[in-house]
Amino acid sequence: MSKSVRFIDLVKPFMPIIPEVSTPERKVPFDQKIIWSAVSLLIYLVMSQIPLYGIMSSDNADPLYWLRMMLASNRGTLMELGITPIMTSGMVFQILGGIKVLDVNLDLRSDRELYQTAQKLLAIILCFGQATVYVLTGAYGPPASLGAGVCLLLILQLVFAGIIVILLDEMLQKGYGLGSGISLFIASNICEQIFWKAFSPITHNTGRGTEFEGAVIGFIHLLLTRRNKAKALYDAFYRSTLPNMSQLLATIIVFGVVIYLQGFRVELPVRSSRARGPYGSYPIRLFYTSNMPIMLQSALTSNVFIISQTLFSRFPNNLFVRLIGTWDSRPGTAQLSAVGGLAYYMQPPLSIHDAVIDPIKTFVYIVFVIAACAFFSNLWIDISGSSPRDVSKQFKEQGLVIAGYRENMAYKELKKVIPTAAAFGGMCIGALSVVSDLCGTLGSGTAILVAVTTIYGYFEIAAKEGGGVPMPDFL
Repeated sequence: MSKSVRFIDLVKPFMPIIPEVSTPERKVPFDQKIIWSAVSLLIYLVMSQIPLYGIMSSDNADPLYWLRMMLASNRGTLMELGITPIMTSGMVFQILGGIKVLDVNLDLRSDRELYQTAQKLLAIILCFGQATVYVLTGAYGPPASLGAGVCLLLILQLVFAGIIVILLDEMLQKGYGLGSGISLFIASNICEQIFWKAFSPITHNTGRGTEFEGAVIGFIHLLLTRRNKAKALYDAFYRSTLPNMSQLLATIIVFGVVIYLQGFRVELPVRSSRARGPYGSYPIRLFYTSNMPIMLQSALTSNVFIISQTLFSRFPNNLFVRLIGTWDSRPGTAQLSAVGGLAYYMQPPLSIHDAVIDPIKTFVYIVFVIAACAFFSNLWIDISGSSPRDVSKQFKEQGLVIAGYRENMAYKELKKVIPTAAAFGGMCIGALSVVSDLCGTLGSGTAILVAVTTIYGYFEIAAKEGGGVPMPDFL
């Protein structure tokens, strides 16, 4: 296909009007990267606490309840959309690139700029589309009651906040900060939620008296105020209506297990085919595709939930709709929960007690999560350019060969290891997510896994760029 008719070239007229962060002219020092990352995080946290101006109510059932932590979003605030538009845009372009639909040479600066502009343009369009859907479907009150002016103002607020997030992510990815804004915002949102559930000072009347919401503060308060210390200790560890110490301990244990498993890897000895020198190593980790399988599985599940809730609210007696899922509100809240259909078996058990009550649902859920994570992990290595063929091509370009093998044997040897590591790693991540949900950790198992793997990735970036841990150049 000639360049004059490439699909990506349709973006050229938008390049002058799409906001852009310029690439730094020289390498940004490590300490300045930390400062820029901290400033970006501060801006995100402030926006996630500023309520949207003009909303009437946002207390009705939240169709994105299961994915809020993963999307780094906060309902009723400027961060309502979170990183959804930019993550969706990025995944769409990665998939298009992986299946060779886009004719783009990222080694050329002009093509690279076109590609980045196209991603931002799609993300802005998604911001506008999602904001419009939110407002017109009554997420903040009936549109007729809000009025056309307020509806437009709400849409503009959400689009403006979405553009800010896009630019913050671009700034970090272009070398001003560490890693990407998407990872930073997701990890911070998850850690914020866990910290709040552990130390929240808000009080609730549980029927046994006033108790603090935070697990740690509630634990201390119960021990100091109750005469029966054994009963106070039991309530602090097993109270069901508020976060408890058992959930906090389970969260800490899961953090430790995931960090421990991050160290599992197969080291392939490699050497340069162009010059003599010491052997290096190419690590193939157990979590070869990082947290991407569980993120894709979570996105699939949440999209099914959104579609099912929307259809059930409009056609509750339709047989096909009921097969997808039936929904009812949880006791004491307006939040809907699946009580039947396909969505019920895709919804995680909230505790070991719930898992034991319905073992068939638990078995189906476990098989679904593990199988989906293994499938998405294998799919992602082809889409993201980390398949055996892609890695062997990188070896050839860098003049590397696997020690003890001829140059043309790299692909065959990598094919023995990479798909197995991807599938087994995806299964392990799925199993960890299930165990975390059954143990009742603070936040979903998926969210905790994403937080730990993201934080670990930042630690590795900091160690590499800060000079703490020497690493081979080809890593």
